[in-house]
Amino acid sequence: MDRDLGRNSDTGADTGTGTGTGTGTYTNAGRGRVRVGACSWTDRALVNSGWYPEGSRDAEGRLRHYASRFSLVEVDSSYYALPSARNSALWVDRTPEGFRFDVKAFSALTGHPTRQGVLPAELRGLPQGPELREEVWRRFTEAIRPLREAGRLGTVLFQFPPWFSPGSRAVAALRECAERAADWPLAVEFRHPAWWRERQYDATCALLTELGLAAVAVDMVQTLPTSLPPVAPVTSLRLAVVRFHGRSPAWGTGSKEERFRYDYTADELREWIPRLRTMADRTEELHVLFNNCCGEAAVRAAARMGELLGEEWGDRVDVSRETGDWARFT
Repeated sequence: MDRDLGRNSDTGADTGTGTGTGTGTYTNAGRGRVRVGACSWTDRALVNSGWYPEGSRDAEGRLRHYASRFSLVEVDSSYYALPSARNSALWVDRTPEGFRFDVKAFSALTGHPTRQGVLPAELRGLPQGPELREEVWRRFTEAIRPLREAGRLGTVLFQFPPWFSPGSRAVAALRECAERAADWPLAVEFRHPAWWRERQYDATCALLTELGLAAVAVDMVQTLPTSLPPVAPVTSLRLAVVRFHGRSPAWGTGSKEERFRYDYTADELREWIPRLRTMADRTEELHVLFNNCCGEAAVRAAARMGELLGEEWGDRVDVSRETGDWARFT
């Protein structure tokens, strides 16, 4: 069911129908820009995998190397601890124009349990309540300011917990996010499957559209009671997001490594091409991110998806400035 989409905050993305300028960016006339990347460039398993070459294994070198291969990355460390403006400024300095960071919201802003030990020292004595929440919002806002001002912020991703189900309290929380971050591009990922089941789907789309929030589609294993269906909602004219979590059957019970240890096949990625085409037709920018962060699996899958997009759409593909192709990933 098509809907008139509400206005969302500026993603910093270029508009129009040109061929794009960023590595790992794909465009086609009449379609939005598509960026492909991984959900971390600092994950320990990736760092230890040997993917980063000699001479590019310090903090600066890793990001510069990653940004020469892809035009998008997700910052997941900001979920576990408040980010800093200093780091944001360094990320701007180490990436080219056209690069984008999708920043995960801090856990305390999405209703997840947050240990006192991960808060800045001066906030640890504050009681849980409005005063602490207000200060956390303020600090998070200031931390991402360098990315916003430099045009490097793709979106802020609010990933809500599995117990965040449809209802009046959830709607109030979403409205608060939209109001507090009215000047940010925002994307929302639900972990409770009820949001995208048939009876709720249209209401969820209508709510996110009204609030100017971009929906996040997911790919994950489909055999669990908590599995989210592989739907492809678009609720913003400016942005849509797809996150590939892998299809490990250990998603619900295993360790972090077991949950994310998954290698996508080309056929599994190809299943998404029609959905991605439909999403890109309806928005200015589509972010495709791989969260199967175990060794090189995420960057390898992102590169494979890039190849498939180029093959299927016949677009000009902006590839590695060093190698001129995707060979190193396949």
